[in-house]
Amino acid sequence: MSELSCHGSAEPAITAASNPFRNGLWKQNPVFVMVLGMCPTLAITNSVRNAVSMGLATTFVMVCSYGLISSIRGLIPRQVRIATYIAILATAVTVVDYLVKAISIPIYVALGAYIPLIVSNCLTLERAEAYAGKQPIVKSMLDGLGMGFGFTIALTMLGAVREVLGAGTFLGVHLFGAHFEPWVLFLLPPGGFISLAMWLLFFAYWKERSEKRVAAREAAQSPELAAMMEAGS
Repeated sequence: MSELSCHGSAEPAITAASNPFRNGLWKQNPVFVMVLGMCPTLAITNSVRNAVSMGLATTFVMVCSYGLISSIRGLIPRQVRIATYIAILATAVTVVDYLVKAISIPIYVALGAYIPLIVSNCLTLERAEAYAGKQPIVKSMLDGLGMGFGFTIALTMLGAVREVLGAGTFLGVHLFGAHFEPWVLFLLPPGGFISLAMWLLFFAYWKERSEKRVAAREAAQSPELAAMMEAGS
């Protein structure tokens, strides 16, 4: 990513191609594309409830922190920018920590130390350094919202697989009969790696199929390209 000036005279328009919210949801999904934030991704996705809670907590921290970081980016000395980002993130995490504790003690206990660890999550720090510290306020907050929702969706997908296969439930509701034998492995740490590998393989296969369909469509529209593809094969 090219480094942009922190003091541009006008904010660039948000186009469909450069929409940071949509990019965070899919094109630059933090888990399935950039493979960031693996610690909470593998540790707390043994249930959908924990996954959604962690994702929403991270989203809140990212949106609030990135808006503040972007608004004061011109005042932060370059030598202490990382320390400043961490201080801002820690403030938002403290707010989230108290909110989760006030809303639900069981969720607070289940997430445990992973709420404070949002401060040092490579996802939150990477986006603060690479994007929020260089972009206008609106785009920075949209980036935090998109990345946060993308992170939440990814955690929920992992949590759904692990909870359904590992416990036979979804959000605590039993899905199968009394004779169902849960695959307890999916509730254990190896189950996190297996579930993540399954989703990564699925999306890699989907991407490859999509690229082949696009190439075939372009070849059909261009006889010269089709001839080149046949010669190469």
